[in-house]
Amino acid sequence: MLKAFVFPGQGSQFPGMCKDLYDAHAEAREMCQTANRLLGFSLTDVMFDGSADDLKQTKVTQPAVFLHSVVAQRLMTIEQPDMVAGHSLGEFSALVACGALRFEDALLLVSARAQAMQAACEANPGTMAAVLGLPDEKVVEICEQISSNEAPSLEGRAGGGVVVAANFNCPGQIVISGDVDAVDAACVALKEAGARRALRLPVGGAFHSPLMQPAAEDLAKAINKTEFRKPFCPIYQNVTAKAETEPGIIRENLLKQLTAPVRWTQSVQNMIADANNGNYGNNENNGVAFYEFGPGDVLKGMIRKINPEVQLG
Repeated sequence: MLKAFVFPGQGSQFPGMCKDLYDAHAEAREMCQTANRLLGFSLTDVMFDGSADDLKQTKVTQPAVFLHSVVAQRLMTIEQPDMVAGHSLGEFSALVACGALRFEDALLLVSARAQAMQAACEANPGTMAAVLGLPDEKVVEICEQISSNEAPSLEGRAGGGVVVAANFNCPGQIVISGDVDAVDAACVALKEAGARRALRLPVGGAFHSPLMQPAAEDLAKAINKTEFRKPFCPIYQNVTAKAETEPGIIRENLLKQLTAPVRWTQSVQNMIADANNGNYGNNENNGVAFYEFGPGDVLKGMIRKINPEVQLG
């Protein structure tokens, strides 16, 4: 059976994260100390002793989740993966796990990403909302109606502005993103269309939407200066949900990631399909087992909903 390593994104952080690994393993301490030195502040002080609010700081959250994830994967005794994927920020951890990026380079990119996203949030305020209980296609359709100011279900309420489907997490669970008014209007229309829930999330920006274009431009400068190597196994990237191994394509997809949707459902479906259809050569037992590395196990829950029969490590 093939092994798929997956890595979570922003939102999975918690006070005290990674401290148990730091206390128990010299390699974890070395990696954490390297991160503190490269970032120019003690990230681990906030991770180990900070509050939940402290961990919400943009310059802290993304490097903290990345560091915890990479450390956890490095310390596991499982053999190397046959395929990898990461949810949003988690894609950087996945790129380290498959050898496409050095740990140090990826950490600096994550830090640059966090700062660029914070600046974009301040320049273009936006928000996100969780939508439960509607098919993907219906959510996309309503977002397009709102964005084009053609939403008959709103009965005279204002439409227009930017709102897009941002995270395809699992069947019946999508996150939308965009201008505050457009997201609010979409929530009303989605509930009228039968959504079980359409509720704003406590986030400070419209991630994975066109409002992140300034952040993408800033991050591009850092990405274009970074060496990407050919990975030893495919990475299923958020933008395409397909297996990628060419450094140039991986770099291009990473540049698009901030403004494009996270196709997590499609990524997991493609990983399972590729494991079963012979794309990985002599996979005698067929199938794939998923192993999640990082704070929490949110991805395991999503994967179970995508395919209840899949094996989780």
